[in-house]
Amino acid sequence: MFEALFQTFEEPESGVALAARLSAFREELARRNLTGFVIPRADQQQNEYVPPSEERLAWLTGFTGSAGQAIVLAQEAAVFVDGRYTLQAAKQVDRKAWSIEPLVDPPPENWLASHLKAGDRLGFDPWLHTSAAAERLAAACARAGAELVAVDSNPLDSVWTERPQPPLGPVAVHGTQFSGEAETEKLKRIQLEIAKLGAEALVLSDSHAVAWTFNIRGADVSHTPLPLSYALVPKDGRPTVFIDHRKLSNSARDHLERSADVREPDALAPSLTELAQHGATIALDSATAADALSRLISVAGGKPLRGSDPVSLLKAVKNVTEIEGTRNAHRRDAIALARFLAWIDREAPTGSLTEIDTVEALETFRRETGALKDVSFPTIAGTGPNGAIVHYRVTRKSNRRIVPGDLLLIDSGAQYEDGTTDVTRTIAIGTPTLEMQDRFTRVLRGHIAIARAVFPDGTTGAQIDSLARQYLWQAGIDFEHGTGHGVGSYLSVHEGPARISKLGTTPLKRGMILSNEPGYYKTDAFGIRIENLELVIGTDIAGAEKPVNAFETLTLAPIDRRLIDLNMLSGDELSWLNDYHERVRHAVRPHVDEATKVWLDAATEPLSL
Repeated sequence: MFEALFQTFEEPESGVALAARLSAFREELARRNLTGFVIPRADQQQNEYVPPSEERLAWLTGFTGSAGQAIVLAQEAAVFVDGRYTLQAAKQVDRKAWSIEPLVDPPPENWLASHLKAGDRLGFDPWLHTSAAAERLAAACARAGAELVAVDSNPLDSVWTERPQPPLGPVAVHGTQFSGEAETEKLKRIQLEIAKLGAEALVLSDSHAVAWTFNIRGADVSHTPLPLSYALVPKDGRPTVFIDHRKLSNSARDHLERSADVREPDALAPSLTELAQHGATIALDSATAADALSRLISVAGGKPLRGSDPVSLLKAVKNVTEIEGTRNAHRRDAIALARFLAWIDREAPTGSLTEIDTVEALETFRRETGALKDVSFPTIAGTGPNGAIVHYRVTRKSNRRIVPGDLLLIDSGAQYEDGTTDVTRTIAIGTPTLEMQDRFTRVLRGHIAIARAVFPDGTTGAQIDSLARQYLWQAGIDFEHGTGHGVGSYLSVHEGPARISKLGTTPLKRGMILSNEPGYYKTDAFGIRIENLELVIGTDIAGAEKPVNAFETLTLAPIDRRLIDLNMLSGDELSWLNDYHERVRHAVRPHVDEATKVWLDAATEPLSL
């Protein structure tokens, strides 16, 4: 019915092919005199989305999630995943060959320490691990009397005979009508930060940082307009961008060369070595810089200074142009969402739709805006028990028909040149159960608590995360993911450093954009999540003794009224919901067809206790 552009529904490889790969990999490890090897789900820059040439973990294990790790020993092998992927990994990974273990608590290093033997040699690729990760591996090896070995070439690549070529996506200039600030001005701010660090130079190992700094975008990975690249920014003088020249048109090259020298990626190592030989202190991003970079600088006589990339925080605080752009993007997205939700309500009760139908339809409605560049991540469309898989991705094999009595959880986003969107709605198909209404209302109350929060300047995401969980906790339940993540400006839909989570230690600053997405998941039954994007803004409170911040909700899409138990809402919560729906109706109604207007009026009609 609908032709999708940016998403596919093919089943990951499994079975005999994966068993043969694991066997061949073990033979290669033995040939190299290694007892085991660590395979992270990572590329050189720790990107969330990686090109096909870097999907080592998926190629070896069948697990396709965006976070994870595998450890292969001579007789044992394990795949480590976090709470978002426990159910997915169980479906994708061959349990006869692999055990599935937690990624966070306890960490993989605990497993290693108890499974390695004295004298074992555990290999790792220093280009795929940060220095902190390498140090944790080394400590685990030391506890077992084993040795951690940094390899010169990755043994998995030796057995991956049909490995795809690295990407060569064309680079595009991201003009100041979208970025709001010229790259020369950004570089001045960055160089001030380098001076504060007491460093001679900063390595931009995160391609997002390179894209933001030099106002470029690319097409090297799915769903995020990244040009895979590095940059070296000195405290004084002209920076260098390291990027494959085949990605650059004449206009893109001219744009870059106005503010930087442009060299091939293989020139990074000699450039760092030359700088380090003079004893320079070179700042590295501890979150994305490969351990290989730190080793290279140290060997050459320099001092690697590991810490937070200052560009990360500069990029997270959006300027006036970026904020207005994202508001425009959300208004545009809201029209597509309203058309989609109206379509779902018309078609789903017939039992004729599948999960894939909804993914294709939503992408089509967004494409009809005429401005869609890509989806910002593969759409999560789970009905019934599939909705309980937090990062579910429908395939032709898993595709489930939507039937009355089920909930449909659909989490999706779009990439527009002026902004990135991310929104989740849970939709009742037919009459929901009382349990569904109870759980949905608890999630909604937590969502509203975040949306209505006011907090002193300097407050961290960890300090407000529990606001989203309080009503679930009262019923003895919770959700196993953060409440919110940062969002970029036509960049990554999952952007650091700020987040609303138990681990969110970065202060929330005005101009940051974060998601607000509490949820509840009943295994093998249903899933619930409500997600809007929020902009941190200042607010006035009479008598306040320090600056106070609040959230402006950017997302504009109705929340399913049929799933709300009104008896559980307070007057203030109900007022927020009615005000929100009035905003949605006002923004969207003039731009949709008559049938969608009728649906929207009903979906946003005020509720009363």
